[in-house]
Amino acid sequence: MDILIAALVLGVMGLVFGLVLTGTSKIFAVPSDPKRDAVREALPGANCGGCGYPGCDGCADAIAAGKAPANACPVCSAEAAAKIAEIMGAEVPDASNRKVARVLCQGDCQSAKQKFDYQGIEDCNAACTVNDGFKSCKFACMGLGTCVKACPFDAIHIDPEKKLPVVDEEKCAACGKCVAACPKGVLELQPQKQEVALLCRNTDKLKAVMDVCKVGCIGCQKCAKACKFEAITMVDNLPVIDHEKCRGCQLCAEACPTGAIKALKPRQVAEIDQSGCIGCTICAKNCKFGAIEGALKQPHKVNAACTGCGVCAAKCPKKVITMKDAVAPRDPKAAVEAAPAKPAAETAKA
Repeated sequence: MDILIAALVLGVMGLVFGLVLTGTSKIFAVPSDPKRDAVREALPGANCGGCGYPGCDGCADAIAAGKAPANACPVCSAEAAAKIAEIMGAEVPDASNRKVARVLCQGDCQSAKQKFDYQGIEDCNAACTVNDGFKSCKFACMGLGTCVKACPFDAIHIDPEKKLPVVDEEKCAACGKCVAACPKGVLELQPQKQEVALLCRNTDKLKAVMDVCKVGCIGCQKCAKACKFEAITMVDNLPVIDHEKCRGCQLCAEACPTGAIKALKPRQVAEIDQSGCIGCTICAKNCKFGAIEGALKQPHKVNAACTGCGVCAAKCPKKVITMKDAVAPRDPKAAVEAAPAKPAAETAKA
């Protein structure tokens, strides 16, 4: 009998508490936000924190509340970003501005000197606690894979021969976790469309750099002198590239004696459609490399000195110049001086 009474009391208590919880949930219920739910559904669900919010739920809340832009998620695909922008009534983000992580160091085990043979924990942070790392260059990548462990997208691996991280730009979602994890600050998020990049951070002067690394920037300024678009300035012995001015001619990479500046994409060259060219000479006048030749009112042609800067294509009034991938190395000796165009009246007399 006592057991039945106890069971009855517990049943009644359970019923009462259930009613109380049901009433409380209805009283304090937060109304659903269809816009927020739609944004959350469009997010990738990676919960990587790259947006700066606590997971995708936090990001969706911020976007729906107008506290974060529609493109706050750095790992969204172009389609997902466009969908979120549509939901929020915002402008569709430009997919060409996509960023990826880049390793700003080429000091592999052959190029960079080592202070000692490190045999500790396979972790960059642990290695840096011992005399600031085992490489002589204080800016050098340790190559022990801390960034690999931090990447939630399997976009980084360590090259087994060079012992340096390699980023798979197709997998990289620009979440920034590898950047935050690197104790040396070697990784940086950069626009994927960049044509050239400085892959060195050593701000020391020439001899100090050469004493510790064969491929470091020595601050010689040859890149800045070679650039015909004033896109490079020197700051703390390192070239700073203004990518708004850069035309991708890659002359800075050609001029660099140590290879610290690298071309990130294949060089392109101009090609003139002979059937559409009217010989106006505008392309030749604007070419800074003497790569276009031809007489006034005669079809022009591009020689092997072309750097692929694309200025001629942009200036051509007939739009008969296109850019294509180069099939042969550039030959600076092929450059010619653009012949000055004769006045139309003088040409008519001739």
